[in-house]
Amino acid sequence: MLVETVCSAVSAAGLGIAAITAYRKRFLTATRLAAYSLIPVGLVMIGAVGWLSDIVFKPMVWAGFGVLGLAWLLFVTTRAVERRTGGARKERRAAKAARREVVAPGASAPSLGRGRTAAEPAAASAPAPAQPKKAQPDEDFSDIEAILKKHGI
Repeated sequence: MLVETVCSAVSAAGLGIAAITAYRKRFLTATRLAAYSLIPVGLVMIGAVGWLSDIVFKPMVWAGFGVLGLAWLLFVTTRAVERRTGGARKERRAAKAARREVVAPGASAPSLGRGRTAAEPAAASAPAPAQPKKAQPDEDFSDIEAILKKHGI
């Protein structure tokens, strides 16, 4: 009963302010104020205010919100751990096996491209034809090259 009275008073005050604003010939603002002022009365009339006050003042409802929050926290935590570890056990084993196949035992990085076959050992060991050097621009790219080498590019 008290909540309905407060909502009605808020709406009446808002409509009064809207009337003063309309008197000052600011009709668009007055219409917006009137619309906002009618919202509390509308919520009381459809019963949303009573429903909301029932939720706020019941401890069982707050316990339910706590359980939902705990469930959400557990879900987010498991997703973060799963992302960090790489998924399920089968997925980790498959990734480890794939890594063994791609990286040679003494290599520090995966090889790029196809490996040599028995038919082409001589062609692979032949040096590439020399290409003519282009004119060096005035800019110095040594710092960029250092960064790329640092990242293995």
